[in-house]
Amino acid sequence: MAYKRLGDLLIAAGLIDEEQLGKALALQKESKDRLGNVLISSGIITEQQLIDALEIQLGVDFIDLSKTPLSPELARLVPKNIAKKHNIIPVKVDREQIFIAMSDPLNFIAIEDVKQITKKRVVPMISTEDAVDRAITALYGNEGAARAMEEMRREVTGNEDVYVDESVLGTVVESDTNAAPTIRLVNSIVERAVTEHASDIHLEPRENEMAVRMRIDGVLRNIMTIPRELQGSVISRLKVMGGMNTSERKIPQDGRANVRSKQSDVDLRISTLPTIYGEKMVIRLLDKSTQILSKQGIGLDENNLKRYNKLLLNTAGVILISGPTGSGKSSTMSTMVRELNKEEVNIITLEDPVEYNIDGVNQVQINEKTGMTFASGLRSILRQDPDIISVGEIRDGETAEIAMRSAITGHLVLSTIHTSDSIATLDRLLDIGVEPYLTTSALKGVIAQRLMRKVCPSCKTAYTPTADELDLIGMEPQEGLTFYKGKGCPICYHTGYKGRTGVFEILTINHELRGKIMKHADRDDILESALKDGFVPLAERCRQLVLEGVTTAEEAAKTIHSTDE
Repeated sequence: MAYKRLGDLLIAAGLIDEEQLGKALALQKESKDRLGNVLISSGIITEQQLIDALEIQLGVDFIDLSKTPLSPELARLVPKNIAKKHNIIPVKVDREQIFIAMSDPLNFIAIEDVKQITKKRVVPMISTEDAVDRAITALYGNEGAARAMEEMRREVTGNEDVYVDESVLGTVVESDTNAAPTIRLVNSIVERAVTEHASDIHLEPRENEMAVRMRIDGVLRNIMTIPRELQGSVISRLKVMGGMNTSERKIPQDGRANVRSKQSDVDLRISTLPTIYGEKMVIRLLDKSTQILSKQGIGLDENNLKRYNKLLLNTAGVILISGPTGSGKSSTMSTMVRELNKEEVNIITLEDPVEYNIDGVNQVQINEKTGMTFASGLRSILRQDPDIISVGEIRDGETAEIAMRSAITGHLVLSTIHTSDSIATLDRLLDIGVEPYLTTSALKGVIAQRLMRKVCPSCKTAYTPTADELDLIGMEPQEGLTFYKGKGCPICYHTGYKGRTGVFEILTINHELRGKIMKHADRDDILESALKDGFVPLAERCRQLVLEGVTTAEEAAKTIHSTDE
């Protein structure tokens, strides 16, 4: 295969022009990333367009690794360190040649390395970067994790065989292959979660085994099973990592650990819960290297961005962020704190736990065992000359009242609250004992939000919705309506979705709304005033995202039916 530059190939394919190539090359100099990744992240081309162009221009076949079984024998032909270094994976071999899937078929150094190692002719094939990464995790993790489980089983029961589902095992952490088998197995589970971009790991004891599931793009997926006799060792290892009491199995515990995996600094928040079959454990993963978001990056549209910016101009008052668990409230509040973090202001946060470390911000960890609650912490903060206070969550009337009174005395207070939408937040404050005069004096606005999966751009297709679909999201039938969904492709692992976006409604409290809150006006009355002020409810924003092709009717319906529309 003759040497060709990627930029020249894409220009020849008509996907980019010279000006776009110049911009991408300039960005590449700053990021030091591969040109293909720069073009994709900049939105100039999609990953599928890149793959199609390379297929045609280079005559390289595409391989769908999500549907390709990989023999464990292949792991012996190409060492793991070479596979990870070049992001390549062996997929097939015969007497004279070896077929290699790679995200960059123009990587001739990788091809030459494989040729030298295997002494065979190398046939490059193209796949997506994520798919190759996951295939490396599966192929090289199977052998190590299976060996670790077998060694653990022998330690417990002798030389018995152990069943391992090789199609779902994770990667053994490469830094310590001589570690104890339990450590290697736990490392493999965490490594798999990082590779899959999972937000949570669930270890669930059942009658005959322990299931390992991971929440990926908001949906739990089965990953592997661990024999019942090994679950105690795995749970104990994770307790040690989290600084928890390994001998206590009858009460819930919380712990925290920090690991380095795949060049990422990952914070683990560990929680245990006793069940009839043993301790269930949930591990929340926070990748600190990818959580720095901008106000545009969290998904604010033009209308809500203006309202968001207006709220942040306040120097005193309360701004609340509402939504259920897992709706992205912490990310939004972290984004707001980062934006407000300036040399001339004193910002103090109360968090349970501290999730994102922010330089220049005084962050306080809540510890109810020692009496450091949100309410007591908030009282102490007021003696620290704060300009801006961020309270992780308003859980009771006492905390809410202190927050409101703090705002009235000249502080800007940010906090979260568990309600279905922004107008329901007004009722919740009343329910937990906050007097209406305090709410009207202090509250500046409420941001309600959810997270929704986005349609995969590589397999996105248009279609005409059925009457049932329209009814599902509360839309009237009309001519020319077009919805979108993903057919399923290798880029999205045949789910039809890739990534998530935030969907928001922002209620700003104006003079008319204050009067209605004081009079205990009902929801419809408050909504009417808010709509006159440009307020767009969550449900309506969901419908807009469906029409824009950002998400599907099915995803939108989940949010719409969770609000008080």
